[in-house]
Amino acid sequence: MKSSLTLLGAALIGAATLPALAQNQPTTTTTMMAASAPGTGTIATSTTVTANVTAIDKATRQVTLKLPDGKTKTVTASAEVRNFDQIKVGDTIVMRYVEALTLTLKKGGKDVVSRTDTPAAARSAAGERPAGAVGRQVEVTANVIALDPKTQTVTLQGPKQTVDLRIPDAGQFKLIKVGDQIQATYVEAVAVALEPAKK
Repeated sequence: MKSSLTLLGAALIGAATLPALAQNQPTTTTTMMAASAPGTGTIATSTTVTANVTAIDKATRQVTLKLPDGKTKTVTASAEVRNFDQIKVGDTIVMRYVEALTLTLKKGGKDVVSRTDTPAAARSAAGERPAGAVGRQVEVTANVIALDPKTQTVTLQGPKQTVDLRIPDAGQFKLIKVGDQIQATYVEAVAVALEPAKK
C-alpha cells in the first residue's frame, strides 16, 4: 500500500479506467495467488484500496484522501495529470496495486547475466474521467553458483550482486544444479481511477 500511495502522486488521475466499484466507505482488499510447475514458480498479489476525497487545493494540485484505516494522506497531482479539475470532494479514488514474481530455471547457463527495466505508463484522454496507470517490469538473469541442500538455499550471481534464495519446495530445489541459471521477472503496477460522488 505504501508503494501505491507513492506512485499515486505521480500517476493520480492521468488511462485504463478500472471498472466501476461502488464504494461508500474506504476499503482495502488483498488477493494472493501462487502457482508452480517443474522449473518455474509464480507468486502474485493484488490489492485494491478505495479512498475518499476530503479536500482539494486547486492552486497546489493537492488532494487529501481518507484511507481505509481512517487516516488521511495528501498527495500532489503532477502537471502531467489530465482532467484534474473533474475531481470533487466526496469522490472516491480507487487504487489497484499488483505485483508478481516469476522464477524460471534455465538449464545449462548459456544466457548472458543481465538486468533490464521496462517502465510503462498510461493516462486518460482529455475530457475523459480521470484515470491512470504506471508500472514497471524488471527481468534479471543470474547464474547459480552454489547450493546448500540443508537449508535448500540457492546462491545466485547477478549482474550487480550475489543473493541467497531459499527454495521451500524440495522437488523444485532438486532440479537446480550449479551452472544453471535463474530468470526472475518482477512486475508491479498501480492503476488509479475516479468514481464520482454518490448523489
